[in-house]
Amino acid sequence: MPGNKAVVYKEPGRVEVESIDYPGFVLKDGPGVNPDNVGRECHHGVIVKCVATNICGSDQHMVRGRTTAPAGLVLGHEITGEVVETGRDVEFVKVGDLVSVPFNIACGRCRNCKEGKTGICLNVNPDRPGSAYGYVDMGGWVGGQAQYVMVPYADWNLLVFPDRDQALAKIRDLTMLSDIFPTGFHGCVTAGVGVGSTVYVAGAGPVGLAAAAGAQLLGAAVVIVGDLNVERLAQARSFGCETVDVSQGDPRDQIEQLLGVPEVDCAVDAVGFEAHGQGSDSGTERPATVLNTVMDVTAAGGAVGIPGLYVTGDPGASDEAAKVGSLSIRIGLGWAKSLSFATGQCPVMRYHRQLMQAILHDRVQIAKAVNATPIPLDEAPRGYREFDAGAARKYVLDPHGVVSGSAAA
Repeated sequence: MPGNKAVVYKEPGRVEVESIDYPGFVLKDGPGVNPDNVGRECHHGVIVKCVATNICGSDQHMVRGRTTAPAGLVLGHEITGEVVETGRDVEFVKVGDLVSVPFNIACGRCRNCKEGKTGICLNVNPDRPGSAYGYVDMGGWVGGQAQYVMVPYADWNLLVFPDRDQALAKIRDLTMLSDIFPTGFHGCVTAGVGVGSTVYVAGAGPVGLAAAAGAQLLGAAVVIVGDLNVERLAQARSFGCETVDVSQGDPRDQIEQLLGVPEVDCAVDAVGFEAHGQGSDSGTERPATVLNTVMDVTAAGGAVGIPGLYVTGDPGASDEAAKVGSLSIRIGLGWAKSLSFATGQCPVMRYHRQLMQAILHDRVQIAKAVNATPIPLDEAPRGYREFDAGAARKYVLDPHGVVSGSAAA
């Protein structure tokens, strides 16, 4: 049995790469594991050798100490890998399959799964609907920023790539299917993006850039990305987006300069609860700023997709209300404009096969759009530091040297 190393959250601002147990098909007790999940048998699962496992902005919230994540939690929910062992009840997935692992853990049996709502599965997390690998309050499933990880309900959850060599040649793109590409795309779909749409995407981090690429794939006429970070705005412009620097003032005014009108058809919030203010207030955290901005710049009758993360517990919030997820949003403005809103985890399985096809047949270059940057697993602490400092990159951890050695390298 091989060893296993993983990225472990130690305390706010610090992660380390440590040796952990090789995964098995029975859940063990550990940091963040719900007691009702301890001893749970997962013979429907597989062991995956992680070919690529990415650092996500959602991980960064935990590492900053902005959630109730416990020390010792193994991180990582963006997993692409090779199946190296199957549980006794696995029927269709085979050893040797190269697969994408949706970050949502879903049973495939409950009402929500059967309705395609895999982000809020009722059977995998005793705390609440919905689960994910290596994430706070998500049931305690061990994370996949590791050499090996167990994936439950494998026949249901896994997306098997049809051709191994073709997949390895595009592995930097395909690793985005586990989360950020479907998540950004979901934000656009729920916002009603279509052919000829004008779209405002708040946030030029990886999810925002993925949303912008998704909007282009859906046929948007103009995609405008707003952020404070000039390097990330330059990355958005590198694949044809317009940009607004929100540190320079109200996005509404800058949108009017671009479009001739101050509103767009559709908007996507790809920032979430650690949002900052705009203009002279851009150095101050204002958690409701983006939500209020997207309502302001979306035309009456439009829709807003909100894939950006909002939490029910934020110990680092600036006021008592925000610590429990209560924000001062202008719901009256949204009501007056008859806006529609869509929130919550992206149900990855709703989109990942179609987006895989778009990648494999050269309809989109998502790795280029988000500036995918492979680094060894042992360099994960550096990746976290640089990402937290605002690097215009999507860090792809490469535990076995496959990504750096692939045809895409």
